[in-house]
Amino acid sequence: MNTLAKKTRRIPRNSVTDLVKVLRERIAQHEYLPGAKLLENDIAGEFNVSRARVREAFGALESRGLIQRIPNRGAEVVRLDLAQMFAIYEVREILEGLCVRLAVQNSKPESWQDLVVQFGRDMERHVRNGEFEEYIGKLELVRRRTTEAARNPVLAEMLDSINDKTREIMRRIIILPGRAAEGLKQHRAVLAAMRKGDAALAEKLKRGNIRSSREFLERYQSFIL
Repeated sequence: MNTLAKKTRRIPRNSVTDLVKVLRERIAQHEYLPGAKLLENDIAGEFNVSRARVREAFGALESRGLIQRIPNRGAEVVRLDLAQMFAIYEVREILEGLCVRLAVQNSKPESWQDLVVQFGRDMERHVRNGEFEEYIGKLELVRRRTTEAARNPVLAEMLDSINDKTREIMRRIIILPGRAAEGLKQHRAVLAAMRKGDAALAEKLKRGNIRSSREFLERYQSFIL
C-alpha cells in the first residue's frame, strides 16, 4: 500500500479546499514521496468523503504541478529532476525578489523592526545549536509577512505553488555545512534593507539569497536529491 496509514480524519463533506490543503502539506513534507501513488479509495476512506471529491482534489493538485494522473495507472506524486529544480529556482529568485520589493513599497519601514530583532541572538543560538526547526519557523514567518505585505494575490499564488514543490529541498539545504550561518547573514541583510525602506536593495539582496541557496543545491546535489 503506497499511501500512509493514518487515522480517519473528517473534513467538511463539501470542502475540497480543505482536502487539497492537507494533501498539499503531505506532499510538501514528503509524507507522500515523489513517485508515490495516491489511491482514490484510500483517501476517500481516510477523510470520509466521496471519490468524486477526491477526484476534484486531484484535479487541483494536478493544476499546481504536484501530481500527475496517468491513464490506467492513477495519480502519482510528481518527481522533479535536477534540471527542473534548477529551473524552479531561477523563477523563484525573480519572484522572491519582486515580493520583497513590493512588500517594502507597501509598508512602513518600522513595521519590519520586530523581525530584525527576531533575527538577532536567538537566531544565532538556533544556528549554533543546530535548532533547525526553530530556524525554519522564523524563515516561514518572514515569508508569510512579506507575501502579505506585497498585496499581490497573483504573486502570492505563484510563490505558494513554488513553495509546495521546494519546501522539503529547502529544509535539506539548510542543514548542509555552513548554509544556515550564511543564510542568516543574508536574511539579516535583507531585513536591514527593508527596515531602511530601501526596496531596490532589499530585492537585490533577496535575489542573492535565493541564488546562494541554488548554488548550495548544485554543490551538494548528490546528497540532497
